Amino acid sequence: MAAIALQSAASGLSALSTKLDVVANNLANVNTEGFKASRANFQDLLYVEREQPGVETATGDQRPTGLYVGLGVKVSGTQVSFAQGAPVTTGNDLDFFIEGDGFFKVSVEDSVAPGGVAYTRAGNFALNADGDIVLANSEGRRLEPSITIPTDAIRPIQVSADGQVLVRQPGSETLTPVGQLELANFINPAGLKQLGANLFAETVASGTPQEGNPLEDNRGGIRQNMLESSNVDPTRELIELIRTQRAFEMNSQSIRTADEALSTIAQLRR
Repeated sequence: MAAIALQSAASGLSALSTKLDVVANNLANVNTEGFKASRANFQDLLYVEREQPGVETATGDQRPTGLYVGLGVKVSGTQVSFAQGAPVTTGNDLDFFIEGDGFFKVSVEDSVAPGGVAYTRAGNFALNADGDIVLANSEGRRLEPSITIPTDAIRPIQVSADGQVLVRQPGSETLTPVGQLELANFINPAGLKQLGANLFAETVASGTPQEGNPLEDNRGGIRQNMLESSNVDPTRELIELIRTQRAFEMNSQSIRTADEALSTIAQLRR
């Protein structure tokens, strides 16, 4: 009946509205350092079974196909793409680019993420008033494990590919190590919880973090004076925007057609 068509088309509009929200968020973050684009995955809903396949017919034969009418669609989930963004040279000695797999670790409240640790691909760091390396954003999350730059250190600092942080102090020509950057890997990074502010939290789906130094156990290396740009492809997102708009229009047409059919049925007695 047309009532099922109305329900199916309405579910389509709802699902497409969610996809539109996801695409719009991707486009809004096209210039966000370390941002990872998401996509909306769809799945069909239940089916009304009117005839089973394989049932014996009146002639003694078997019905080759069934008769099923679907009840629409829903968004089954959003999936984050952790494809690496392009490196951008900045010249800032506290900008770090992870070349390969891995996440920086930063401290958060225990109520925000398990163990008070969140993970990020954004490598734009700065120093706070205590000389600690922190994320250069509105919250200033401290890098974990904590690395403190001496107040008399001569900038720029040096960071090796394996994450060793080195500084030169007045009166010395040699570099002194003051800390070690660590990275974390996950067997299923798509299962991480998105917290906002370029941060992710561990979940049961992501698995436990495998932590260690860069360039060890399939972790990427550190490239200083560079940042990872957003991995959003504006062209692809604009195409998805057009496809979503056209699908929205087609579902709207389904509703109009079903409404006309119901109107015709309602007027049969006249």
